Amino acid sequence: MTDAPTRENPEDLAKEPDAAGVTLPWADVLPEQFQMLRLAPLPIDRSSGARPLRFVQHGRAERHSKERSLLRQDIQLPGQRVRKEQNHLDVWVDHATRRVYLDPQTGLQIEPVNRGLGRFLLAQGILWAQRRWPQYRIDGAALPSKDGLNEDTRLRRDHVLNSLGLTVEYADAQHLKGSYGDAQVGELIAGWNSERLQVVEILDASSMLQQADHTLLEQEVKLREQEERINQYRREDGGLRFTITCLVAFAVFQAGLLIWIATHR
Repeated sequence: MTDAPTRENPEDLAKEPDAAGVTLPWADVLPEQFQMLRLAPLPIDRSSGARPLRFVQHGRAERHSKERSLLRQDIQLPGQRVRKEQNHLDVWVDHATRRVYLDPQTGLQIEPVNRGLGRFLLAQGILWAQRRWPQYRIDGAALPSKDGLNEDTRLRRDHVLNSLGLTVEYADAQHLKGSYGDAQVGELIAGWNSERLQVVEILDASSMLQQADHTLLEQEVKLREQEERINQYRREDGGLRFTITCLVAFAVFQAGLLIWIATHR
């Protein structure tokens, strides 16, 4: 796994305003704890395309003060860069109002899509809040109307939210003006599809690398054995070719000798 980013002094961190104009701390906080996620290979999807086996990194960081708490999460893809607003989720807690809300408020933007990462990030945020403030309430929010333009995308999104215990409602028949209502944190369901996404612990990752190295050594031994057999067959083939050549030359010599004898009697 990659090294954790450098931690900054919390008192020196820049601040950013939330949607209500309230200045929030910890704008420069970066993930500090990391774990590897295994995305299981899945059949090709008609909208998202191929879904091969992949390993990605889940990072998280926590901050707490008297007024607020923050869980910051992101997903990093090896060898692939994503936009700033993608693969990122903040869970904010306002202790004065006993409310929990999510950022970005415009909705999660996950890459790769349809692999269970969005549901995993939301479930992690729910687990974190439930351990400390199950009596708090999570703020409802409007859902991006662009998701309603694609039926498969909208259905996947609604399935994820419903599976977490959030109720999705629509104000129009075209399913473009959707939203989910407020809910108590303790009543939410923190779960994800473990057949599609598995958390790989350090010992498990080490075991996987060790097994892969062992398998690689076995394949190298088998490859060397196959190469030795091929070289042996080549040597035998060369010997047979030489023998056949000698037999052909001898047969030609005998045929020539018989012809000479027959014509000189």
